[in-house]
Amino acid sequence: MQPQGGDGGGSIFSALVPILLVFLIFYFMILRPQKKKQKERESLLSNIQKGDKIVTAGGMHGTVIGIEEKTVLVQISDDVKVKFERSAISSINRPGEAIGKTS
Repeated sequence: MQPQGGDGGGSIFSALVPILLVFLIFYFMILRPQKKKQKERESLLSNIQKGDKIVTAGGMHGTVIGIEEKTVLVQISDDVKVKFERSAISSINRPGEAIGKTS
């Protein structure tokens, strides 16, 4: 007869392996790409320059004419200037780049 105390350690390990695999898959499929996209967006918003043509999250199109720490001043038409939060910008079209390019 063999003691049955040795089976307990193996069953705990075999129960933890699938849970660890789920966490690894979750990290590589969801968290990592999301962090990469967030870094790209932060880089995009921090590199806004005067003269950039932007589109806001609300669909307003305009040209950046002033930049502050958290806001940008956007000219929508000849006599219309509006201040937006940087986070409200959804895409930037720099002169010489393809239209609709966001990075």
